[in-house]
Amino acid sequence: MSYVVLARKYRPQSFDDVVQQAHVTRVLCNAVTSDRVAHAILFTGPRGTGKTTVARILAKAMNCAAGPTPTPCNVCRSCGDITAGRAVDVLEIDGASNNGVEQIRELRSNIQYMPAHSRYKIYIIDEVHMLTVAAFNALLKTLEEPPAHVIFLMATTEPKKIPVTILSRCQRHDLKRIDSTHIAAHLRMICDREGIQMADRTIDLVARQGRGSMRDALSLMDQVTAGDREAVDHETVLDILGVYDEAVLPDVSQAILDGDVPAVLEKVNMLYEQGYSMPDLLTNLIAHFRNMLVLKADAGLGHLVDLPEQGVEAIKAQIRSVSPLLLNQILDVLLAAEKTVRWSSRPRLALEVALIKLVRIKPALPIDALIRRLDELQAGMGASCAGTGGLSERQQTYRSAASSADPAGDRGAHPAVASAQAEDSAGGGSSDPAADPKVLWSRMMGLISEKHPSMAPNLANAALVRLKDDTMEIAVNGSRFNHNRVKRPENLDTLTNVAGSLLGRPVKIVVRQGKAAPGERHEAQRSAAEDLKKELLSHPLVAEAVEIFDATLVDVKTP
Repeated sequence: MSYVVLARKYRPQSFDDVVQQAHVTRVLCNAVTSDRVAHAILFTGPRGTGKTTVARILAKAMNCAAGPTPTPCNVCRSCGDITAGRAVDVLEIDGASNNGVEQIRELRSNIQYMPAHSRYKIYIIDEVHMLTVAAFNALLKTLEEPPAHVIFLMATTEPKKIPVTILSRCQRHDLKRIDSTHIAAHLRMICDREGIQMADRTIDLVARQGRGSMRDALSLMDQVTAGDREAVDHETVLDILGVYDEAVLPDVSQAILDGDVPAVLEKVNMLYEQGYSMPDLLTNLIAHFRNMLVLKADAGLGHLVDLPEQGVEAIKAQIRSVSPLLLNQILDVLLAAEKTVRWSSRPRLALEVALIKLVRIKPALPIDALIRRLDELQAGMGASCAGTGGLSERQQTYRSAASSADPAGDRGAHPAVASAQAEDSAGGGSSDPAADPKVLWSRMMGLISEKHPSMAPNLANAALVRLKDDTMEIAVNGSRFNHNRVKRPENLDTLTNVAGSLLGRPVKIVVRQGKAAPGERHEAQRSAAEDLKKELLSHPLVAEAVEIFDATLVDVKTP
């Protein structure tokens, strides 16, 4: 006898043998038991999930000598003929090759005859969506009101192609994709019966390559065991199936997370030289990072990851210190590159560019943290520049704005500084600053412009109003923005230190809002707003936000 492939040899012969389709088999068993089986049933689902198999088992259940029964005996004449495919009362029709209206008319004429020796005449139409529109129309009336001895069982992978008029006349059962855990368990059972020596990780690999199809997994099992069943080597199976070791994906993903460009490129080069498909590698990387994101969201979602237990645990260990936002960023880049890699004439180059971009990617801040940091920036803007030894670019800008040119063309100091220098020259540098508030204020402005230039623009329109005992009152004319900045604790400390150094005793600084002409007030406000806008535009947080969200900066609203 010729060799029978595993998919046929181990085809389920009862509802209990069907793997992971209990939601369908349970309903059919109950229907058979209660004698409420529909005259037209449609089985849908992905390939290799058991649609035609379930239809054959139902046919045996209805025609078994002990039936109708949900547990056919598989020994009577009817069960034996159906199993062998020679039953005259159970006709299997290929919808792809018998899709014309003539074949349907012939079927309609034959259903009038009673079954030869069975209880029912059963028609199993596989790939029913391949029938033409005319064939469907010819089947409509017969499908709705067939003779009492006829049952139609139809199977399809594409129910959307079936007319609604046909669907409305059928009882529909949707078979689901079989997960790799159940496929692997079934393959282990077959290996035990067949005497095949295969490691668990190799069986898991074959099960995953089945992609939810039991028939595909069994076909692959036939392929990898064709040479030697005594000891199936894992590396040999990898070569036969044309796939890479499951450790490659964690290695590549870890190199991406570590920012190790050479390691990433070496892995891609190794797989490329071994002949692996670059689009397939990208697809598997997307699936791997998706699994990482799912388990990062909740460690209890392991049932949503189509991997063995050890694979799930390895991913959990890998993502322990990885941000979910970073995983989202990585998936965005990979999904955007998928079409480019798949249709590129140089897929390896396209994939390498995408992976290098991933390595260089910066982890994004959570939006609430980003907003909080921007708020902190606005609240404490400029404080970090005070007290530094050198002048930053922004400090130089402020000093330039606070300085003016003298009539002779010299770049002189601030007017207050020049005034103080002139008075010092006239008085031989011996004038007492406490005796004249104007002299004291001029000297204070000179020291502030030299040592604390970031404060100079805010004090440009200020004046010393009163110096009494140990209290110095300063009026800040112009905008409220200048007033608020001068009143900051760090700026008050600076004023206190400068005044104390000139007077030789500690003083208390009191700052109040002064007055200004409407034109001056408007100019001060406009200047302050422009300064704030420039600082915000050049701040690294704003640049980071633009990069993170791939945004375009339109405008900056200042207070």
